[in-house]
Amino acid sequence: MRTETKRIVVGGVPVGGGAAIAIQSMTNTDTRDVRATAAQIEGLLSAGCNIVRCAVPDMEAARALGELKRLTKAPLVADIHFDYRLAIESVRQGADKIRINPGNIGGPDRIKAVVDACRERGVPIRVGVNGGSLERELLHKYGGPTARALAESALKGAELLMSHGFEDICLSVKSSSVKKTIEAFRILAAKCDFPLHLGVTEAGTSYQGAIKNAVGIGALLCDGIGDTIRVSLTDEPVEEIRAAKAILRACGLGRGPEIISCPTCGRCRVDLITIANEVERRLEGYDADLKVAVMGCAVNGPGEAREADVGIAGGDGEGILFRAGKIIAKAPQGELVARLFSEIDDICKE
Repeated sequence: MRTETKRIVVGGVPVGGGAAIAIQSMTNTDTRDVRATAAQIEGLLSAGCNIVRCAVPDMEAARALGELKRLTKAPLVADIHFDYRLAIESVRQGADKIRINPGNIGGPDRIKAVVDACRERGVPIRVGVNGGSLERELLHKYGGPTARALAESALKGAELLMSHGFEDICLSVKSSSVKKTIEAFRILAAKCDFPLHLGVTEAGTSYQGAIKNAVGIGALLCDGIGDTIRVSLTDEPVEEIRAAKAILRACGLGRGPEIISCPTCGRCRVDLITIANEVERRLEGYDADLKVAVMGCAVNGPGEAREADVGIAGGDGEGILFRAGKIIAKAPQGELVARLFSEIDDICKE
């Protein structure tokens, strides 16, 4: 059961209010390099990204958003720090959402100027709080960047926007600590009904970061918390989309095929690791909601993977193809993968 939240719309993509979980990423190109940034955005969209955030460090980058909006169809989020004028210019250029930390954007008059610009064009604001950018008074109050400090900072930011009559708000509280991130989001979910953007910041490389994000984001999603996610990785942004889709599928919230494969053991008589990796790679080209099993033992395979829609199990020299737990064919080992995808194609046509 998902936590009920308000709904905002980011460039046509609904966020919150029961809408499907939106996947986000952030470009790592120089936003001022419009061609390179547009090419990366298109790659992200092709991989399954729903919303793209771009860094806006100066006015040239803010103005580049206008050209990016003309070159791509992606909902664009302008990532703003310190200078409120960059937020206003980004809105003028067509940004679909603004990400700010009200605590570092300036006084009430500057916050009001940003709010007025966003209200005029129907642009929502994400209040983004990180453990490394908390207000000094909160660090002193809580003795450091605790989960409660993160949540209080985000709620204070939302209250500041609401004091100007603005409620088209999304909140995020991110830490490099998985436990702090989970606790902070749980506090927010209990205290407000704004849509929440999940993520573990500075999570690390593709391997380490994917694990930390899977634990943090996955735990919250399984609690029913979260409306949009970004898997933060020290890697190419498209890898963030692959990981995000896998996390959503694992939580029963995403679309697309899921692979089930057993660990290797002494009964295995096939190169199961190579086969499983090949099947996983080829499945990336499919959108159907399928569970595909790749098992190493022909004796236990169909039974252990009976919840799979289709699968294969290796033997000694040959293997079996099964569907819904029932064996439908035998084939030489070298033909197993080809027979599997022939069956997958038939299922997709059905």
